Amino acid sequence: MARTIRDAMTENPRSIGASDSIVDAARIMRDDGIGSLPVVDEGRLVGVITDRDIATRAVGEGTDVRLALVRDFCSADPVVVDSNTALDEALQLMARNSLRRLPVVENARLVGILAQADVALEGRAAETGELVEAI
Repeated sequence: MARTIRDAMTENPRSIGASDSIVDAARIMRDDGIGSLPVVDEGRLVGVITDRDIATRAVGEGTDVRLALVRDFCSADPVVVDSNTALDEALQLMARNSLRRLPVVENARLVGILAQADVALEGRAAETGELVEAI
């Protein structure tokens, strides 16, 4: 069983640049079947953009999505965790903040993502159930 996030996280997750278009972000999410993307600028995590951000912040406000940049619609200062953090601590953080995915950083650089599915794959059914219930 995993003891730290590094043992359970998905390494090298898909991400998008802060200066990329939200159309590119939406296409990546559609093609990969995911609902959010870490946003990076020169390798450093600067935010997270979700399909909901695109729908409510950009489209819902009538923005011309062809001209809209990720940096303008992402959530800045996301909740993150260091790769050496104990998995139990990360699960508590996810539950407290109602997060399905938690960016993993080392020196502010994105190195992975911890998702509910990663926790389930570790055979931690009770913790996964508690996390889903909290979210």
